[in-house]
Amino acid sequence: MHGAGTEAHAGTDTGTGTGTAAGAGTGAVTGAVTDTAAGTVTDTAAGAGARTAAEPGTGLRFGVLGPVRAWRDGEALATGSPQQRALLAALLLRRGRTATASELIDALWGEEPPSQALAALRTYASRLRKVLGAEVLTSESGGYSLKTSALDLTRAQQLAAEAEKLRAGGDRSAARARLAEALDLWDGEALASVPGPYAETQRTRLEEWRLTLLETRLDVDLETGAHAEAVSELTALTAAHPLRERLRELLMLALYRGGRQAEALAVYADTRRLLADELGVDPTPELSRLQQRILQGDAELARPVEEQAPAASPVSRPAQLPATVPDFTGRAAFVRELGAQLATAEGSVMAVSALAGIGGVGKTTLAVHVAHEARPHFPDGQLYVDLQGAGARAAAPETVLGSFLRALGTPDSAIPDSLEDRAALYRSTLDGRRVLVLLDNARDAAQIRPLLPGTAGCAALVTSRIRMVDLAGAHLVDLDVMSPEEALQLFTRIVGEERVQAEREAALDVVAACGFLPLAIRIAASRLAARRTWTVSVLAAKLADERRRLDELQAGDLAVKATFELGYGQLEPHQARAFRLLGLADGPDISLAAAAAVLDLPLWDTEDLLEALVDTSLLESAAPGRYRYHDLVRLYARACADRDEHPPSEKEAALSRLLDFYLSTAAGVYAVERPGDRLVDHLEPTTHQGLTFTDRHQAQDWLYAESHCLLACVRQSAAAPTTLRRAVDLLWASLDLAESGANSKEYEAVATVLRGAASKTGDVRAEGRAAITLAYVHQLSGRFDQADTEAGEARRLATANADPMSLCWSANLLGVTAIYRNHYSEGETHLQQAITEFRSAKDSAGEASALCNLSRIHLLTGRTESAVRLALQGAEMYDALGHALKGANGWYALGVALTRSGQLSEASGRLRDALAVFTSSRQRLWQGMALFRLAEVDLAGRKNAQAASNAEMALTVLRDIGGEWRRGNVLTVLGRALSGLGQRDRAQVCWAEALDIYTRLGSPEAAEVRALLHPAAAA
Repeated sequence: MHGAGTEAHAGTDTGTGTGTAAGAGTGAVTGAVTDTAAGTVTDTAAGAGARTAAEPGTGLRFGVLGPVRAWRDGEALATGSPQQRALLAALLLRRGRTATASELIDALWGEEPPSQALAALRTYASRLRKVLGAEVLTSESGGYSLKTSALDLTRAQQLAAEAEKLRAGGDRSAARARLAEALDLWDGEALASVPGPYAETQRTRLEEWRLTLLETRLDVDLETGAHAEAVSELTALTAAHPLRERLRELLMLALYRGGRQAEALAVYADTRRLLADELGVDPTPELSRLQQRILQGDAELARPVEEQAPAASPVSRPAQLPATVPDFTGRAAFVRELGAQLATAEGSVMAVSALAGIGGVGKTTLAVHVAHEARPHFPDGQLYVDLQGAGARAAAPETVLGSFLRALGTPDSAIPDSLEDRAALYRSTLDGRRVLVLLDNARDAAQIRPLLPGTAGCAALVTSRIRMVDLAGAHLVDLDVMSPEEALQLFTRIVGEERVQAEREAALDVVAACGFLPLAIRIAASRLAARRTWTVSVLAAKLADERRRLDELQAGDLAVKATFELGYGQLEPHQARAFRLLGLADGPDISLAAAAAVLDLPLWDTEDLLEALVDTSLLESAAPGRYRYHDLVRLYARACADRDEHPPSEKEAALSRLLDFYLSTAAGVYAVERPGDRLVDHLEPTTHQGLTFTDRHQAQDWLYAESHCLLACVRQSAAAPTTLRRAVDLLWASLDLAESGANSKEYEAVATVLRGAASKTGDVRAEGRAAITLAYVHQLSGRFDQADTEAGEARRLATANADPMSLCWSANLLGVTAIYRNHYSEGETHLQQAITEFRSAKDSAGEASALCNLSRIHLLTGRTESAVRLALQGAEMYDALGHALKGANGWYALGVALTRSGQLSEASGRLRDALAVFTSSRQRLWQGMALFRLAEVDLAGRKNAQAASNAEMALTVLRDIGGEWRRGNVLTVLGRALSGLGQRDRAQVCWAEALDIYTRLGSPEAAEVRALLHPAAAA
């Protein structure tokens, strides 16, 4: 959260800034600050720099946005007594202008100065001159001046002016950064502890400007769509500044854009009542208009301001080139980019643009369209040739040059025989002309170098399946598939508006099945257009079968499979093998290390193969060290693998190596994250090694980077009995993904598939472990009855096959679900059993988990002292193991117990420690829960503003994770905090939503919330 000092006003216990001596912060707005007693205003707009630039020759810099301070070369200087600092502040705020002695006396003492005020003033000035230097503080005309530009206030104003310009120019992200950087310059209250009427006036004005900057930064946040994140900060600010209507307006807008319309209207109601009670006035017209727009459900109000779009390049009419397709669609950005590049050739340079991409992506169509648009820049003609580079017999450069020379008016008798002579004559013929050359479907750079014009004013546009990194001076463009909107538009243009609008969802399914590849879309649409009895749904159903999809995508002489075969036919045998085997994996992409496992090759050999496939456009480089197939290319690769080119055993072995790689690496990540946890000793053995990590953050980075691919591998491996057990164990070892928020739903879907597959095979061990993963997922999602059912089944299956880890975990899970279902006696039995079994398995980490869970039951049954003792025991066990992540769970449990025992300061410290670990470990669920528990601590300590802020942050973090029950808990606490702040209407909205949640779930908490909503009835 930016905006230093805000939390202090709101009554929080968090930091309020980084200090003027620190490095640059993050952001700024426009604004002006009165800097003299006479009321003159400055609004400096200098360029960006350090927080406070050093004074030339002295290394001096000063700060007034906090305590009045001075530094020389980074070392703090003694600025003396409060009155002496008051003199320094008065001089600093005059920005080098001379202040008379009488003005300074008025500034320091006001209307009743001491009898020796002038002597005291001179003493203060003399002391400051010794500290700062005579060349800095000078006496002039009976007064004093201080020469400095290195002032934090000056820097803040510079940043504010820059932010205003950036925002006006549409660069909101940069404007927001300047605003935040300006706000970071505050280190508490401006002119802190400086006495005198002048300082008091300036302090008030600086605080008003800071709030204006903060409001503007929050306004920019809302413009860029960060409304959910802004709610927490705005809740705290409105509590600190209840009569500041602009903050209320921003809070209403943020809530409305977050889908919380009722709360937004409640903020207005609270504001109107507060203004009437405190000031006897109505809300501003702006606030009232916002209320009306919210009541009317204004759609424009719900949308953030869009960034300004770049102006479109002018379009011209084509001529003397292959005909452009009449239904050319989309590609606007590429058209602008290539058009601008070709336009640079006018009389200045010879421009070359090389357009690369997979077969069927529309390279030729785009190039021809761009060439037509660029024709006015090339009045002397346009040349075109299909170089047949994807086929077995590519066009020879000398043959092409002969055709070009004839087209340029050279008689046959004057055309030389050799390639070199023809190229030289070609360049001479183009000298002084402005000609565009379109070289379509090139094989490589060597084929096209002789065909490039050599004079200024000419340009060449090249298309190829390979990326021509060795073509000197070329502007390289990689053409990807269409966006879904462009794809649907192309499909509609061919099929007809009426048929598509009648079955829009089916049409979207069709273009998605085509992988948004233009050639595939054109073929599918053409087939449908030619068959009036077909519906779009019929076509979608035909394309839904992946085994038949490539066969369906052919019409006349157009076929997607045929264009892929051209590229595949040019591969070397080892490249073709890699192409086929890598296509077997289901993940959205694949890392270099995972690909090496699939191919059973060293890393460097694998990289050479993959880069060769990228060069042929059969594979894409998604990011450094990551590769992916287009969906249809993957289907083609699998079709090639099925054509008796790989026996089933070889394909199974490749996927088994991939599963081993993921399981071995995930087990290593688990071990680094959870030292002392014995689960890794009970996972299925692997024969292929994975990666190893020593740093837990690097291990986490790998897990989250590979999450989609890892879960896809689990799902794919569930289908085969030989890989099922390893798939189950991989999911178990990757359970961090279930708690992350970003992967929770995908993890749940895979766990459900795995549970069904394990049940179907009759493998009791795999089924029990799969049930544990699903029970864990249900518990995290707040589905406690389902979690209890799965955990009970896991317990039964673990007992049947004597699986020690499943026995321990199932007992622990049963204990936790019993807590949530208010079955405390049953839960205590399960957790005591879990403790015994974890000890038997010598799993200290598991024992610590069960102790912390047991602490919760003691707390809920009134045994507060033993609850604290159990939580402390569990936390200390985690700490002894060096178990950072789960140790944070121990601190969390201890924090909850300490809160109930009334030890609020210690509880807050433990929960903040836990929050830091959860945040750095990307555990969104527990991050949100720690914020919720901190809100409870704040509420118990009557820090209502901070409680509301933490509860709001918890709601933001727990979005789409944790289940409705947990959301109801947070809303209840948020309502209590808001009620304590006097925002009763908004509190009622929160409680009403919580009551609706509890009622739907049949939760006993409904009675408590109902009493909050209707206290009279409860009484």
